[in-house]
Amino acid sequence: MEEQEIDYAEPRGMTFDFRGFLFKALNLWKLVFLCIGAALIVAYWINVRKQNIYKLESLISVESEQNPFFTANTSISFNWGGVSGKVGKIMTSIKTRSHNEKVVDSLQFYMNYLVQGKYRMEDIYKNAPFVVTLDKTKGELLGKPIGIRFISETKFELFTEFTGTVANLQRPIDKVKYSVKVPQGAFTATYSLGQTINLPFFNATITLRPDKVIVPQSEYYVQFLNFDSVVGAYQSGINISPFSKESSSVLKLSLAGNNKAKIVDYLNATASILSLTELERKNLYATNTIKFIDSSLAAVNDNLKDVTDEMNTFRKKNKVFDVSDEMQQISEKLKELDVSKEAEQTKLNYLNALENYLRTKTDYTKIAAPTSVGIEEANIVSGVSKITALAIERQNLEYTTKEGSILFKDIDKQIDAEKNVLLETLDATKNITRIQMNTISKTIANLEAQLSSLPEDQQKYLKIERKMNISQQAYDVYLAKRGEAAIVKAANVSDISVIDEAKDIGGGLIGPNKSLNYMMALMVGFFAPMFLIFVIFLLDSTIHGSDEVERLSSIPILGLIGKYNYKNNLVVFEKPKSAVAESFRAIRSSLQFIYKKQGKDENGLGRTIMLTSSVSGEGKTFCSINIATVYALSGKKTLLLGMDLRKPKIFDDFGITNEKGIVNYLIGESSFEEVKYVSHIENLDVVLSGPVPPNPS
Repeated sequence: MEEQEIDYAEPRGMTFDFRGFLFKALNLWKLVFLCIGAALIVAYWINVRKQNIYKLESLISVESEQNPFFTANTSISFNWGGVSGKVGKIMTSIKTRSHNEKVVDSLQFYMNYLVQGKYRMEDIYKNAPFVVTLDKTKGELLGKPIGIRFISETKFELFTEFTGTVANLQRPIDKVKYSVKVPQGAFTATYSLGQTINLPFFNATITLRPDKVIVPQSEYYVQFLNFDSVVGAYQSGINISPFSKESSSVLKLSLAGNNKAKIVDYLNATASILSLTELERKNLYATNTIKFIDSSLAAVNDNLKDVTDEMNTFRKKNKVFDVSDEMQQISEKLKELDVSKEAEQTKLNYLNALENYLRTKTDYTKIAAPTSVGIEEANIVSGVSKITALAIERQNLEYTTKEGSILFKDIDKQIDAEKNVLLETLDATKNITRIQMNTISKTIANLEAQLSSLPEDQQKYLKIERKMNISQQAYDVYLAKRGEAAIVKAANVSDISVIDEAKDIGGGLIGPNKSLNYMMALMVGFFAPMFLIFVIFLLDSTIHGSDEVERLSSIPILGLIGKYNYKNNLVVFEKPKSAVAESFRAIRSSLQFIYKKQGKDENGLGRTIMLTSSVSGEGKTFCSINIATVYALSGKKTLLLGMDLRKPKIFDDFGITNEKGIVNYLIGESSFEEVKYVSHIENLDVVLSGPVPPNPS
């Protein structure tokens, strides 16, 4: 029969044992459930303790609204600039500190109304049953809540506690911070609703809010925050973006926070203040024109009053009340000429002032309208309008473009070009005006010569009457122009309109996402212990079963030996019915099967079995003794050789001294018969290792 050898192949490649990992995880299922439970508890704690976060929105529109009173018949024209760059300016304005300061100050969001909740101080804002009216000229305590405990429906106790003798305050009117001395320790004081409170750290009046009822013994708190910090928080929190690509002039405002009522008020106040600011900017041209007319009107009014007083005094003194019809006609012509000359002089004064302004100023948004003094010259009106429009466009550009940009240079070039053209036009117009004034003056001189035949008192009377008529005509013109400008300004509307106000309709909750928190807790609670089990499984180098050996190696397994707790290694001999003894008999059967397959049972030759391992303590001695014993007990003549020359142990189990053994035989000191011992187990002889040699290797 052909001899077959056992295939001692190389160890198989390392592969992950998913089945082993699964059983490992199942064995530690309590740990997994414990971690999941702990994670869910943490998620619940986060969900109940973390404040809700809401996000609300509003929509505004940015369009160039035409004034309904601004028509072709309006003699005073205003230019507010085009839509170009306005959307970008608005988007930038909302994120500016100055705008958010106006909103925070108007809403007094630096003052919080609080009540003690289950886990934290809760902001109750408009739900507080009282209103705190501040004395803004005096400072308020920063940071530390001031308690308000209602003793009855009309009386309350103010309380707080100071850890030191100095407290920081901030004055609402100008936001100045300063420190004051305060009483150290607990502070309490009793007041009535409506009573003025004047304390070093708190100055206000507390009144009952309409439709609210005071519950005795209820406690509330008022806290003042640093104005700059509050502004910074809202400045970074508010967002603005185009509502859609199709409509870039519609902007969406959004804000997130913990109190929906505050979010609603802030968004709506933002739109309102932004609209008002834009209207003021839009009215700037009209406002400057009205200021110019008012200053001129005041001077003319004073002059008219003086001339009227002079006429009354002259009439009383000289008793002159009229002149002849012929002279009266001449006087009327003189009056008309005087009015014309005064109008030309007013134009000349405006032209000189405008030229001086253009040459000395750099802000061209404050130029009064030329038509306010009756200048209808198209080139001048158009030039002023263009320069003002370019100046407003440059001002809008400052919100969206960095200084030094080529866009600024282009606009500045356009302004300079228009200014040079306008200055040339002003010079030409002034020359024409002077010529007209000289012509009028000559005509006046000729008519005055005709009046020289009148008595002196009548001549003086006509002169005073002319002066009074000139002042009255100028006053009436300025008054009409001012009324016209005021109507146009009053009818003006802002380019910013609210399409959809912010409103609390019950939604807007964006956090915390409780479902997501629980889902994350489940995932963390499951995967964290699974990862720990995975690491332990990877780092575990212990063989736990025969299946692991079969997976890692192709060498066949003869049998499995369980753990034992006996006093010596002679388990098979002393405990023949034990499970360990049965395991060794199974190994003997496996060996016989292998030998039979190899044909070694047919030739009657003895068989040699060698047991070895890489390190000590792995069971070589135990297994060799019991395998030899199980063969001997089966009637086989068996010889047990102890080949461990470093740490011999077999002699202890058989009660034999280790004086002679393999070492003595190998060096020729003793014969084989001399080193062979007959054990107390039938058919089993033992050859010990003998004394440990100097060099066992």
